[in-house]
Amino acid sequence: MSSHAKVVTAVKDRKPPSAGREPRPPAAPTGPAAPKAPTPGDLAARKATPVVEHVTGAQSLVRSLEEVGCEVVFGLPGGAILPAYDPLMDSTRVRHVLVRHEQGAGHAAQGYATATGKVGVCMATSGPGATNLVTPIADAHMDSVPLVAITGQVGSAAIGTDAFQEADIRGITMPITKHNYLITDPDRIPQAIAEAFHIASTGRPGPVLVDITKDALQSQTTFSWPPKMELPGYRPTTRPHGKQIREAARLIRQSRRPVLYVGGGVIKARATDELRALLDLTQIPLVTTLMARGAVPDDHPLHYGMPGMHGSVSAVTALQRSDLLIALGSRFDDRVTGKLATFAPLAKVIHADIDPAEIGKNREADVPIVGDCQEVIAALIEELTGPDSEGIGDYADWVAEMTQVRQTYPLGYTEPDSGAMSPQYVIERIGAIAGPEATYVAGVGQHQMWAAQFVRYSRPNSWLNSGGLGTMGFSIPAAIGAKVGRPDRMVWAVD
Repeated sequence: MSSHAKVVTAVKDRKPPSAGREPRPPAAPTGPAAPKAPTPGDLAARKATPVVEHVTGAQSLVRSLEEVGCEVVFGLPGGAILPAYDPLMDSTRVRHVLVRHEQGAGHAAQGYATATGKVGVCMATSGPGATNLVTPIADAHMDSVPLVAITGQVGSAAIGTDAFQEADIRGITMPITKHNYLITDPDRIPQAIAEAFHIASTGRPGPVLVDITKDALQSQTTFSWPPKMELPGYRPTTRPHGKQIREAARLIRQSRRPVLYVGGGVIKARATDELRALLDLTQIPLVTTLMARGAVPDDHPLHYGMPGMHGSVSAVTALQRSDLLIALGSRFDDRVTGKLATFAPLAKVIHADIDPAEIGKNREADVPIVGDCQEVIAALIEELTGPDSEGIGDYADWVAEMTQVRQTYPLGYTEPDSGAMSPQYVIERIGAIAGPEATYVAGVGQHQMWAAQFVRYSRPNSWLNSGGLGTMGFSIPAAIGAKVGRPDRMVWAVD
């Protein structure tokens, strides 16, 4: 138990009217006319006027989490972060889920974020508590998961002295976060939390670290909301350039064997409805990567499966024979492409991504499009169907060719001669019985690929796994986080 005194703030509430008393009728006006009702502009101005509260830094942290809409924190208490736990336990708006190890807190926050589409939050103390978060932070960075990691730090006067449980977690995580903070002044806590949530959830989602010294948590400060965010260098491009959209539409019309190569960025952008509309409009064959399972239902006739080294024959063949790759939110990962020099050798590339650093990184793009996938796909549909449109190509022969490949080489497995149940069969039956409304979370290994292939997905955010970093031990804490975020859904951890 914390040795410091708990700070209790008294809030005066308006007393309710006495029971059984008849309400008084409104008095007739006797003086000047009553003031007019406030306009919407007046109300907005009042709301924008911050109310100042006198609190500790720890209380300011929890109040900030409440104001940004944080619902749950996965964490493990320790010395440097302990001041935050009294106000956190007092909060009626933020739930705390206690874990046994900080890495579990990070993966649970990932599971929560992926299942809900919200920002996941994890909390740890300084030193080894913070370094235990490094793996889930790196995992979230690889898979573009919106995550805010809050860590305690030794007192500001002790930083740099090799104090007990001191670690430069800001420096350690710099390559694997979108941004990170070291807070020594309690007045900066609201701004840092507001900015952290904004950065984590916009542009290409990812992790942000907020490291707060113990004395900043214990010191007195004032809290007001909303704080002023100062991010002059952070302006993600979401709207695609019209010239690039027109050029992409031109290549689509000219193509005879196009493929929609769909990655996890489509799900992150909440663009699955737009993707389905584009698919139905163009009738172009589609493949979904490991991170995009569920973006389009597996039973859609134009869905040819998952490509890559663990993919279906039809998906791999579609990419290799294509003359145009329409890459949406995908990054040409090595487990999809294999040897880059021989990957889709005849294909031109339209590459759309929210992160300009991904475009052309592994495969040169003939038409690079920087933008949010939802806006990119909507713009493509408008360009292909607008009054000045030159129509859409006829891909019936190409679809027939790929359908024949899928029928000739269906996804399957060999039953053991011993008569025992194969693991593929077990996973397939779980998927059939639990159904498409369940959420499936996999660890890392061969069972991960079986779960990706033999469960029939039909909705986004129903498949969670550690795709980029490949972190063993991911599934159980991530499944816990997914269940906390979506208690209405059945959650299966496959490990």
